[in-house]
Amino acid sequence: MSSDDLASHARAIIAANLYLTLGTAGPDGHPWTSPVYFAPAGDREFYWVSGTDASHSRHLAERPQVSMVVFDSTVAPYHGRAVYAVGEAGEVSGGDLDRGLRSYPRSDGRGATPVTREDVTAPAPYRLYRALVSQMWVLCPREPGRPCPLHGLARDHRARVIPAENAGPTAQDPAAV
Repeated sequence: MSSDDLASHARAIIAANLYLTLGTAGPDGHPWTSPVYFAPAGDREFYWVSGTDASHSRHLAERPQVSMVVFDSTVAPYHGRAVYAVGEAGEVSGGDLDRGLRSYPRSDGRGATPVTREDVTAPAPYRLYRALVSQMWVLCPREPGRPCPLHGLARDHRARVIPAENAGPTAQDPAAV
């Protein structure tokens, strides 16, 4: 397994799953998590639609910093597959809105209804949001009780995945989960 294999593993998890868990914090710093249907756009952008009155939407107006997890809840226990990311997010507007609506919802359909500019601008109660990833990790794939082939660790750990837009080698970060 190589760094490129980890990046491909992360892309496969993102492509196969429809929801991410979005972590935000309110003005008082109190954490909040929300599952949102999302559409990826490349390796570093994630789009979703939410109500302007949702807690996470209100939080983003004050604090754009987010954490995200995309995970496969269909795998057997102790066979976890997950992508972790941090970055900044906010409401999409102006010319960026048309670009975002080309990505959202996912082009493969998967049951989502199309969204128009009128659906996500005033006076509609919904907006399109985008997270731009600054750092991403993947739960290193391994069999339970066995070491991962890349790091030799027989415990859950994350490996840093540098998004494709950032040229250069992938730096490993086997921090404990």
